[in-house]
Amino acid sequence: MSWTRKLTLAVCSAAFFAAVNAAQAETVLRVRPFGDLKQIDPVITSDYMVRNHGYMVYDTLFALDQDLNVKPQMVETFTVSDDKLTYRFVLRDKLAFHDGKAVTSADVVASLNRWMERDGLGQQLKAVTAQLDAADSKTVVLRLKQPWGLVLDALGKPSSNVPFIMPASIAATPANTAITDPMGSGPFIMKRDEWVPGSKVVYIKNPNYVPRADAASGLAGAKLAKVDRVEWRYIPDAQAAINALRAGEIDILEEVPPDFLPALKNDANIRTRPQDSLGMQMVFRMNTIQPPFDNPKIRQAIRYMIDQEAFARAFVNDPALYKDCPSFFMCSSPYFTDAGWVKPDIRKAKQLIAESGYDGTPVVILHATESGPTNTFSLVAAQLMREIGLKVEPQAMDWGTLVGRRASKEPVGKGGWSLFMSGPTGADMMDPAGHLGLRSNCDRAWFGWPCDEEIEKLRTAFSNEPDHAKKVEIAKRIQLRAVETVPYWPAAQLHLVRGVRTSVDGILNAAIPVYWNITKK
Repeated sequence: MSWTRKLTLAVCSAAFFAAVNAAQAETVLRVRPFGDLKQIDPVITSDYMVRNHGYMVYDTLFALDQDLNVKPQMVETFTVSDDKLTYRFVLRDKLAFHDGKAVTSADVVASLNRWMERDGLGQQLKAVTAQLDAADSKTVVLRLKQPWGLVLDALGKPSSNVPFIMPASIAATPANTAITDPMGSGPFIMKRDEWVPGSKVVYIKNPNYVPRADAASGLAGAKLAKVDRVEWRYIPDAQAAINALRAGEIDILEEVPPDFLPALKNDANIRTRPQDSLGMQMVFRMNTIQPPFDNPKIRQAIRYMIDQEAFARAFVNDPALYKDCPSFFMCSSPYFTDAGWVKPDIRKAKQLIAESGYDGTPVVILHATESGPTNTFSLVAAQLMREIGLKVEPQAMDWGTLVGRRASKEPVGKGGWSLFMSGPTGADMMDPAGHLGLRSNCDRAWFGWPCDEEIEKLRTAFSNEPDHAKKVEIAKRIQLRAVETVPYWPAAQLHLVRGVRTSVDGILNAAIPVYWNITKK
């Protein structure tokens, strides 16, 4: 063999092994999330899969640490005028979008304006805003019509809808039109060319992301992407997902069905832990603009039908993982109250249905089957509604399909819906101002569109009231009114459990599943 041939082979071999070593050096974190990602606009929908996607690719002005304190994130410094009417926010240096363009105050203004159109707390901020401007390329000035004590709470809102910052050119998209470009400035970049709805979502480390110097805490502090690639693997079958976790084909399983917990606890390669300290509130969400739940008496019957203990125990037997909480607010909320609560009474529920004039209109349940709690709670709800005299038509689907379907305001005979079960995180159900389910501002409310002027006046009063004791009293009055109008009804508090392989470390105690700070051996 000639020396040139030998040299060529040597060079090729070196290149081959270099490529192999580089591929082996890439760290890939594989996650089975609770559902499928069907779209990517975190403003137009409150879907938690889209919210979780948002935390991968976007950043926020403020964020909550693990103790639920609001901390600066994209903001370096901020000041508040003595009269509490003017806020000045100065952005950190070296903030850049994934295409390398600098993040400017114009991007922030455009993003906040779009977010304020859709989000409940954002809508309240917009109502008290006189002007929102870019003073220079790094300074945002917010001027209020009146003092409003929830400005930082709104800008640091942890869950749907989150005020993520995106390029102004994308944020210019009307708030009722979904964006299709995932460009952000966050710690990961979405590989849109590898996104296969119903199968896989891929994110790669953003090599140009400059994290804060603060230690990571909850959703705040340094967002250090310690893996090169994150893959969300959609595995709808629970047994298949468990098998994949045990075989090492995935590293994190975000929602372990309770029946599988004993087996995983005996597996030396897997740790189980609650997803977060707040938990979630399972909600029985009714469509208030279409029969039969446009009838208040039928919604009131549902109050008596729901036994939180029975619903919870149908899903999980461990009392440490559920709570019967007689309130629209989480039991851990400073605004918790059981004022006006009604006890379960099936006979009373039947009586109210009989008195309601119910005409047999089907109750179409959007039944998400791949998520354990929504699947179980939907099955129990269907059985109980039949028992109290309602005609029930469950329609099985995946969560992504449900998210699209619940936006329909059509009658059930034209593709509409009557009811869905959901599990908002506790962060969305803590106080009247940001409460996902209590908003009763008609077309601008969460899906189901409850409409009640009194609740909205009380929510505004709560937001404007600086005295905590008076805020507690207003929250009590809101609950008393909501017990009558029934915008929805809580069906139990749950703590979901994630399964994690022991090769994975660094998962943060945050209200949202996030994948920065995580290492994998």
